[in-house]
Amino acid sequence: MFSRARIWPNLALLAGSTLLAFGLYHVHSLSGVTEGGVLGLTLLLDHWFGLSPALTGFVLNGVCYLLGWRVIGKDFVLSSLLSGVQFSIAYAVFEQFDHLWPQLADQPLLAAVLGAAFVGVGAGVCVRAGGAPGGDDALAMSLNKLTRLDIQWLYLLSDLFVLLLSLSYIPLRRIAYSLLTVLLSGQIIGLIQKLRWPCKRTVQEGT
Repeated sequence: MFSRARIWPNLALLAGSTLLAFGLYHVHSLSGVTEGGVLGLTLLLDHWFGLSPALTGFVLNGVCYLLGWRVIGKDFVLSSLLSGVQFSIAYAVFEQFDHLWPQLADQPLLAAVLGAAFVGVGAGVCVRAGGAPGGDDALAMSLNKLTRLDIQWLYLLSDLFVLLLSLSYIPLRRIAYSLLTVLLSGQIIGLIQKLRWPCKRTVQEGT
């Protein structure tokens, strides 16, 4: 995991996780446009119980990593732990500061597109570098190996489930924008998965 050959992939994991935490805090947490999967669950728990996503993300991701340990392999899970820990650290740092774009609370369409870009690129870079910043990423990769279903559709199924739960605190109209951001971010992740990557060891090669 910390060999010389893993220097650039590990840096990509750290950068992608930081970008993901940035988008979740500065876009999703204030706009009423949520995400699916573990990210959406952390926002739901933050709303109802005041629990920081930095904490709940760490716990939920850890559970998912354990569930996917045997399917996706030790190296992938260890890389995912690095990514997940960096996400929690970055989010904890970001929430010490004011939101950069408070106006996004009144611009749900812009928030949906911008949030999808941060989540899609951040998570996509991490998965392509051999790790998963969110536990649902690890589960999606596990199910992808078991079922051969396209990873973007596996993301969509888990995301829709969390969006249904999110109706408990988000109006239906905002859920529609949330569905848009989920669809866009999932497709971005899928596209990044198909890009040529300079690192020799990738997810497809069992890192």
